Amino acid sequence: MPDTLTVTDNRTGKQFELPIDENSIQASDLSQIRLDDDSPGLVSFDPALANTAACRSAVSYIDGEKGILRYRGYPIEQIAEKSTYLETAYLIVKGELPSPTHLSMWEHNLKMHTIVHENVKNFIEGFRYDAHPMGILIGTIGALSTFYPEAKDIGHDESRRVQTRRLIAKIPTIAAMAFRHSKGLPYVSPDNELSYTGNFLSMLFKMTELKYRPDPILERALDVLFILHADHEQNCSATAARTVGSSHADPYSVVAAAAAALSGPRHGGANEAAVRMLREIGSVNRVPEMIKRVKDGELRLEGFGHRVYKNYDPRAKIIKQIAYQVFEATGKNPIIDIALELERIALEDEYFIKRKLYPNVDFYSGIIYEAMGFPTNMFTVLFAIARTSGWVAQWAEALDDPNMRIVRPKQLYIGAAPRDYVSLEQRTEVGPGETEIKGAI
Repeated sequence: MPDTLTVTDNRTGKQFELPIDENSIQASDLSQIRLDDDSPGLVSFDPALANTAACRSAVSYIDGEKGILRYRGYPIEQIAEKSTYLETAYLIVKGELPSPTHLSMWEHNLKMHTIVHENVKNFIEGFRYDAHPMGILIGTIGALSTFYPEAKDIGHDESRRVQTRRLIAKIPTIAAMAFRHSKGLPYVSPDNELSYTGNFLSMLFKMTELKYRPDPILERALDVLFILHADHEQNCSATAARTVGSSHADPYSVVAAAAAALSGPRHGGANEAAVRMLREIGSVNRVPEMIKRVKDGELRLEGFGHRVYKNYDPRAKIIKQIAYQVFEATGKNPIIDIALELERIALEDEYFIKRKLYPNVDFYSGIIYEAMGFPTNMFTVLFAIARTSGWVAQWAEALDDPNMRIVRPKQLYIGAAPRDYVSLEQRTEVGPGETEIKGAI
């Protein structure tokens, strides 16, 4: 006998049997629950989709209560310790870990797409000298769709594979160009003899030397950080990718939309906020004062707590270990002492324990990026490079899902009842700055 949920509508006394499949009910099954034949069916109201599964996915898995993150079934701890970002990207995009031959081919195919068209350089030149690198990245990714019009053929498997390679390969190049543009420095061409992260560091920081040699500690640290950010279930930017992709937009437009979602301070910009908070605290001695202000509701503790994790973010544990490896190469970032003291007090304080406010991935990542020489306005760009593999995997999975149609949520209409048009001369005057409808601009 299949699992079902019995619902009693107390308005009518009628009962309904709703099938339960994979620990879920179909939202459309609620539509049969209505007052009468002329009434609209019941809908579920779930702002921000907090408890609504909008898709079925095999890419990544989170158990927020237990602090678990897995990519295609593999624990993030094992992936971060043993894998590389490009191998992880292969896993996320293709579903399985590659054989040695397939990994070599994958790396070769990506290297063939690291160079961007000269007109892309001209496009970036058009941005103001002080343009935010994330804005440059979003705009340039979107513009790539005009360079590769065949990308619109989303039903062609080979085209999709090529666009995937192009996106993963070219976004670090564009990101590095955005960084150099903000510094007034000439662009550095890709060096395909280096690793994925080594090449990126070269494009960022190479000056007059004939051959840039990345510090192996920093190269590996950045690789691990990219691994930790590669995918994270149905977060805001992944949902944006699936939503835009559901209209059958090309993958460059899809990834640009996802990057735009990531740019907000509630999503990818959170590590910037965490570093700013630590700098504002200024010293270890001021941490208790900060804690008190948080408890009094005056401030928000940046880098603590997570929408999904109700336990210690598993990525934060890994990043904390990486931080000390980075400091061996760069010297200690002084704000790490403030971060450690803030974490120590918060983890011992009943106020934070009760609210399950543990450090998340953003708390330490910004400290590491700053130690490596990245300005804060590059933090979200680094996040976008890493998350590209996840976005394209989510996009492709949604396209192949027979249940997916163009995203079109329901709404609960709260506006005016039916009314007749009133001519201009008969309308009531409204004072300056006032609005007649709540929420109107």
